[in-house]
Amino acid sequence: MRFKLILASVKTDITDRVVDAAKESGATGATIIPARGTGIHEAKTFFGLTLEAQTDIIMFLVEEHLVSKILDAVKTAGEFHKPGTGIAFVVPIENVVGLDSQMDKFKEDVRKSYF
Repeated sequence: MRFKLILASVKTDITDRVVDAAKESGATGATIIPARGTGIHEAKTFFGLTLEAQTDIIMFLVEEHLVSKILDAVKTAGEFHKPGTGIAFVVPIENVVGLDSQMDKFKEDVRKSYF
């Protein structure tokens, strides 16, 4: 099996919604990392302190055949069509260990998708 990693940067108040949508679309889990960042526009300041919006980085390790479906669900749930709501992208994974408990689920999902 081949795997890919979907990384999504979203506002903390929609993290649960994005994770739930991804799981409904076939993701078996997620890792959430608190983060902060900056975009194309300058960060707001208040009395010299920079105010940065908190974000979460959500990582989904998924079988490659499920990537499009899950990425679409993440995009819709995160309302990425609106400015400043988030971003998601996919990176290839070369090797994976520690997924033995989930392999049967991955195989079943791929079988359902193509057979």
